[in-house]
Amino acid sequence: MTDPTHEPGTEILVEPENSLPEISLADLPPRLQDAVGNMGWKSLMPVQAKCIPYVLAGRDLMVQSRTGTGKTGGFVLPTLERIDPDLKACQALVLVPTRELAKQVEEEAQSLAHGTGIRTVAVYGGVGYGPQLDAMEAGAQLVVGTPGRILDHLLRRSLKLDKLQILIFDEADRMLSVGFYPDIKAIEPYLPKKRNGYLFSATFPPRVKGLAREFLDNPEMLSLSTGSIHAANTEHICYEVSAMEKDRCLVRLIELKNPDSAIIFCNTRDRVNFVTVVLQRLGYDADQLSSDLTQAAREKVLNRIHEKRLKFLVATDVAARGIDIENLSHVFLFEFPEDQESYIHRVGRTGRAGASGEAISIVDSLERLSLKAVARDYKIDIVYAKPPTDEDVEKIVTERTTALLEAKLRGLDRLVQERLKRMLPLAESLNESEEERLILAMLLDEFYQKSLHEPVDGPPTPPERVERRSGGGG
Repeated sequence: MTDPTHEPGTEILVEPENSLPEISLADLPPRLQDAVGNMGWKSLMPVQAKCIPYVLAGRDLMVQSRTGTGKTGGFVLPTLERIDPDLKACQALVLVPTRELAKQVEEEAQSLAHGTGIRTVAVYGGVGYGPQLDAMEAGAQLVVGTPGRILDHLLRRSLKLDKLQILIFDEADRMLSVGFYPDIKAIEPYLPKKRNGYLFSATFPPRVKGLAREFLDNPEMLSLSTGSIHAANTEHICYEVSAMEKDRCLVRLIELKNPDSAIIFCNTRDRVNFVTVVLQRLGYDADQLSSDLTQAAREKVLNRIHEKRLKFLVATDVAARGIDIENLSHVFLFEFPEDQESYIHRVGRTGRAGASGEAISIVDSLERLSLKAVARDYKIDIVYAKPPTDEDVEKIVTERTTALLEAKLRGLDRLVQERLKRMLPLAESLNESEEERLILAMLLDEFYQKSLHEPVDGPPTPPERVERRSGGGG
């Protein structure tokens, strides 16, 4: 998918209280100047210039930043400055949602660390342990990895975090969406209480803010956004497709976004019923509210909402009136409303209480014109993005299923793990023909569909206080 664009767009900056002045290449410590010189950098990107001083000063920080903004350099450069190359132990840990991002971050860190004596390693599943174990034994000081494989090394005692100074969450919203929160919580007991923490995320729904409050000490917010403050407001996103492609687009978006909870708005009860049936047949936890429901059926749906046992509510404006879903992360507009005020009421269901949410409009070419009029009249910034493809969905489903399966395997009793070995020959043989691969696909799909009915793992609300104290800057 290509990067989305904004119409219109103006840069908005949100900084911490007692903000630090931004830094330039010439202001960097000598070791970092050598590093960026080797990389051929001519200047720092905005997020780097703003972020680096806080990491050097040891002030815990939440950073709103999208992919492609230079955020990796923003945390890698100052982290390298705080690492002692003579201490052969993990001093900085970067948690990422995918193996691809782990390799990307580690490669940039390795390039920037050239000539410093600092060792880096990427740690992720799907490959052998050998090179990772060798790097740990050699005393890698900066470790980048997915939570599941990091936890594996901690359990094996091949990785120790007693000398850790800096903990970084990269693409935190995506990490929680994949389903890594249980693994992150399992890592927590291995972390020293005295440390600094930095969290980078494109959006800040309640569970991301909760993660920051759990693992960072009184974190401050730094946001460089185009046209809207993603950390505090609703992000408005538009996907344009033909009317016949709307249901497919909705399903793909649900797979990619993996919302905590969502309302899907339609204009008519017939459309509400159609969307609900589509989602239910695909295995999603969805139900509907429309004017033709009996009172008993309506009460049943309302009870599921109030007890937080319903993930997707499909409804018309009239049917959803007066219903308030706590910490609603997403609103989908399957059909664009007939008047502008209805758009404002729909999207106002999310992004409350200081958290951010997403209001996603799936529009045809005529509806896009109506959305542009709303954006103009209400001065709303709209992100226009390309609809996701089947390949995009396959990638995220693979990541999420792998993470869930690895977590399930780690949780098995040793005797059960021993019992599984008798199935290894069968597992290997089932990969020899198309029909046998379909058997494996059926089992994986059954496991994944079951996970869709379970609540998304993540901190429900941000704790007010954090007991530990973070370390100072280095």
